[in-house]
Amino acid sequence: MKWCHIPVAGHALLGVADAGGSIELLRLVGSENTYRLQPFSSFALEKQCLALSLDWSTGKAGRASDQPLKVISSDSRGQLHLLKVTEAGPGLQGVATWQAHHFEAWIAAFNYWQTEIVYSGGDDGLLKGWDTRTPDTSIFSSKRHSMGVCSIQSSPHQEHLLATGSYDEHVLLWDIRNMRQPLADTAVQGGVWRLRWHPFHRHLLLAACMHGGFRIFNCQKAIGKTPAPSKHSSCASSHIPLTLLGPNEKEHRVNPRRSVVLLSD
Repeated sequence: MKWCHIPVAGHALLGVADAGGSIELLRLVGSENTYRLQPFSSFALEKQCLALSLDWSTGKAGRASDQPLKVISSDSRGQLHLLKVTEAGPGLQGVATWQAHHFEAWIAAFNYWQTEIVYSGGDDGLLKGWDTRTPDTSIFSSKRHSMGVCSIQSSPHQEHLLATGSYDEHVLLWDIRNMRQPLADTAVQGGVWRLRWHPFHRHLLLAACMHGGFRIFNCQKAIGKTPAPSKHSSCASSHIPLTLLGPNEKEHRVNPRRSVVLLSD
C-alpha cells in the first residue's frame, strides 16, 4: 500500500497492490467525524499473477500541473506495468507492460526527478533501469546485489541519488550517473524489505529489515562525497559506511513496545 503524495480530485488517494493481481485505488472520504476509504478505480494487471509493488510518480515536491499522474507496478511473473491516472475518470488506464525479470519482480520505483525513468528489482538478483518511452531494453542492469532486490527508492531531496536493498542484507546508495559501483554499502541484519527517505531531513534513510527490525541511517557522509560522473571513474567502490543512529541520538527516538521508529528534530 502507498499513499499518493498529492491530493487527487480533492481527496487523499491510497494505492494497493493485491494478491489478486490488481492495482486498487481508494480515496479517503470524510463525513462529520468519521473517515472511510471508498473505491475509486481498479486495474487488473495479468491473469494468474500477484501484484507485488507500486509507486507513484509524485514523490518529488513541486510537480508541474501539466505533468501526468502515473503509477508503476511489478508482478510475480517478472513484469512491469505503467499506468496512468485520470482524475476525472475512469481512473486507471494501462500505458505499457514489459518483461523485466526472469523471476518475481519484487519492486518497481520511479525516478522522482525524471518520471520517464523507472527502476526495478527482481528475484534474479538484478537491479535495472528503464526508459518507459522505449521499455524494450533496459538502460542499465546491475548485479551488485548478490540476492533478490526487494526495495528501491529515489531520493525526493537530491537528484541522482538512489537507495536499494536486498535479501543479501545490504543497503546500497547509488549515484545514477555512474551505476558501475555504489557510493555506499552497509550490511544490516536481515533482508531489506522496504526503504524510505525522511520527508524533511534529506540525509535520513529508514530501512525495514527482516528479522532485524527498523534501522535509521545517517547518509550525510556518503551524500556529501557524491562524485561527479566521469568516463574515467574508478570501478572500485568507495565503501563509505552509512551511520546507524543510536537510540540516544536526537534525530530519532524508538518506542520498543510498538516497534515504531519516530523521527523528530
